[in-house]
Amino acid sequence: MSQALRSLLDLLDLERIERDIFRGRSHFAVVPRVFGGQVAAQALVAAGRTVPEDRHAHSLHAYFLRPGDPGAPIVYTVDRIRDGRSFTTRRVVAVQHGQPIFHLSASFQTREDGLDHQAPVPAAPDPATLPTSDERLRGYDHLPAEIVERLLEAREAVDLRYVDEPPYGRFGEPREPHSQVWFRTNGKLDDDPPPSSRLRSSRGDPHLHVVLATYVSDMTLLDSVLLAHGRGGWAVGDVVGASLDHAMWFHRPFRADEWLLYDQESPSAHGGRGLGQARIYTQDGRLAISVIQEGVVRVPREN
Repeated sequence: MSQALRSLLDLLDLERIERDIFRGRSHFAVVPRVFGGQVAAQALVAAGRTVPEDRHAHSLHAYFLRPGDPGAPIVYTVDRIRDGRSFTTRRVVAVQHGQPIFHLSASFQTREDGLDHQAPVPAAPDPATLPTSDERLRGYDHLPAEIVERLLEAREAVDLRYVDEPPYGRFGEPREPHSQVWFRTNGKLDDDPPPSSRLRSSRGDPHLHVVLATYVSDMTLLDSVLLAHGRGGWAVGDVVGASLDHAMWFHRPFRADEWLLYDQESPSAHGGRGLGQARIYTQDGRLAISVIQEGVVRVPREN
C-alpha cells in the first residue's frame, strides 16, 4: 500500500467523540476549501459506524451547504432515523464554526436476491494503455507548474486516467459533453491497517470500498459540463465552480483497488448551474454505481 493511500485512510478514520458524534480533519485541497469528496466520504464513514455490519450502503443523497474550512476540524452528528428489518436510514450533518456545511442522508440494506439487469458497459480502452496523471499533466506546457503539482498532490492516493483530454488539457472549442475516466486506489487494500486505525483496509470490507468510491466520485463529475462549452475549469481560470448536491446508488459489490470506469455526461447547464450524471462499471463490465451531481458553474465577469 502506498503512503499516500495510507494517509487517505487515516484522513477518513474519524475520531468518535460520543455515541453518534464524530470528528474529522482535512488535508490538502486544490482549492482553498475542503474537498467535497472528502466531506461526503467522512460523513458516510460516520453513518456506517452506527449501522450493523450486515447492512451495506445502497444510496446516499447529499447537499453542500457552505465551503468547508480546511484548517478547522469537522464535527459529524448522526441521527438514527430508522432501523427496519431490511433497511437502515441515517442522517448526518457536518458542522464547522457552529454552522452546518454539509448534509447527508444514507440508506443501508441487508443483502437480498432479486431481479437483475443493467445498462450495457460502454466502449473504453484498457486503462493500462492510457497515460497516468503524472504523464498527462506534465505534458501541458500551458498549465503553471504550481497548478500541475497541486493537482498531482491531490491525486496521489488515486490512480486516475482520462480516456480523452480533460477540460484543462484542451479547451477553447466545445466538445461532446461526455468524459470517461478509469480510476483505482494507488495500492491494494489487502495490507494490515495501521495499529491506530479504526478503518479496516481488508478487501473484504465493502463499506470501505464504497467510502473510497464516494471520495473519488467528486473529482471529475462536472468535467462534461465544461467540455460542452470548451471551458478548462478552475485550473485555467475560465470558470468558477462548486458542488451543490451529490447522489449515489450502489448497485453491485466492487473493489476500489481494482479498475473502475467512470462514464460521465452532462444533459444540461443553465442558470449558473451544470448537471453531471454518470455510471461506474467494474473492469469486467458490471454496473456498480450510478451518480448524479449538480454544481455551480459560473463564467467570471470581465472587469
